[in-house]
Amino acid sequence: MDAKTTLRSRAPRSSGLLERYLAVRRATERLAEPLSPEDQLAQSMHEASPVKWHLAHTSWFFETFVLSPALPDYRPFHPDFGFLFNSYYDAVGERVARHRRGLLTRPALGEVRRYREHIDGGVRALLERGEALDGNAREALGENAPEALGENVRETLVLGLNHEEQHQELILTDVQHLFSLNPLRPAYAPPVHATSPRRAAPLRFLAREGGLCSIGHPGGGFAFDNEGPRHRVWLDAFEIASRPVTNGEFQGFIEDSGYRRSELWLSDGWDTVVRESWSAPLYWERDGERWRRFTLGGPADVDPAEPVVHVSYYEADAYARWAGARLPREEEWEHVAADVPLEGNFADSRALRPLAREDPRASSGANPGTGAPVALFGDVWEWTQSPYAPYPGYRPLEGALGEYNGKFMCNQFVLRGGSCASPRGHLRATYRNFFPPAARWQFSGLRLCR
Repeated sequence: MDAKTTLRSRAPRSSGLLERYLAVRRATERLAEPLSPEDQLAQSMHEASPVKWHLAHTSWFFETFVLSPALPDYRPFHPDFGFLFNSYYDAVGERVARHRRGLLTRPALGEVRRYREHIDGGVRALLERGEALDGNAREALGENAPEALGENVRETLVLGLNHEEQHQELILTDVQHLFSLNPLRPAYAPPVHATSPRRAAPLRFLAREGGLCSIGHPGGGFAFDNEGPRHRVWLDAFEIASRPVTNGEFQGFIEDSGYRRSELWLSDGWDTVVRESWSAPLYWERDGERWRRFTLGGPADVDPAEPVVHVSYYEADAYARWAGARLPREEEWEHVAADVPLEGNFADSRALRPLAREDPRASSGANPGTGAPVALFGDVWEWTQSPYAPYPGYRPLEGALGEYNGKFMCNQFVLRGGSCASPRGHLRATYRNFFPPAARWQFSGLRLCR
């Protein structure tokens, strides 16, 4: 199948697309509501961005790739915003260095909000005009009417919505890192006391026969270009854990000197442990005999039943080695997840932390090696042992949008499944997230395989 046919599907008509556009934009605004203007300016590290920048950059995307190409007479909101809020698109032009985004005291937050309103007005006008043209074309030509707005514009708008949903998750992860460095240890939002079992279900390994399998997005809905083309892979028989690794289990790794045993670590991982003085997952702190960790709800006790989170690929790999297992390959993970309902603890639940999950088969008397895993979606992104690389036959999009994914296919590892900070409707079994192996500020955890 052609790479581009796996990436795209026919976008909805203008009225439904406008409704979704406004819903996504409102969701981003709600994430910023608990934050002061000062909160939204600060940048805690090179990898993170200020919330104000996220608000502006997602608007820049629609202005640059939707409004400007679709409207010949369109005038940018501000002549400098293309430079200030471009992220990494070399084909579009120069940009502010990533580590200097926190220095953008101007434009003020109020002007950024006016920028968002301006873009929203432009997109609304574009889609309402498209709906009227769609109606006239349908009346004249019936079912054979062409898409008056242009299918490419619709597809790019849908890509922009998925792009903004990615930044919604980044807002939460970046704010958590920022607040963790504040001596006052503020909470982003009051913790939601979501139901979570007091004890983790027993970890079981579930057998899969393997064989010749199809991997990648099959079409029929939106997908990023890196999810295709769909292709066949051979899987040897394997076993996958019934749930993610928990805090309590990871604490056993710590207590067994896991962070001081070089034989458990990849060479580059061990160098990172020594250089960064890692001794526990990010945000963990020892408080007497107990562990505490910083969350979006402020400081909290480490719950041994909940999935461990904020671990790097290096830590996940070292833990798996210590446990006598390994991380799953991404094609193994996708093969297992393909038949599992997309249910879980996402950002919509507002727990904003991973939760322990019940395993209905753990106490049912059923064969412990059968059944579906729990918590494949939501809670924590699960590291795989797969380097982030193109699928066979992959071709990036044409033009500047070809820089969206393809140029990062080096020195990164794939994560699957989404997290407690991911929008529910943003995910699917074929979704490929990716980060450098030392990254820890995302909601990243692990599931064992063997």
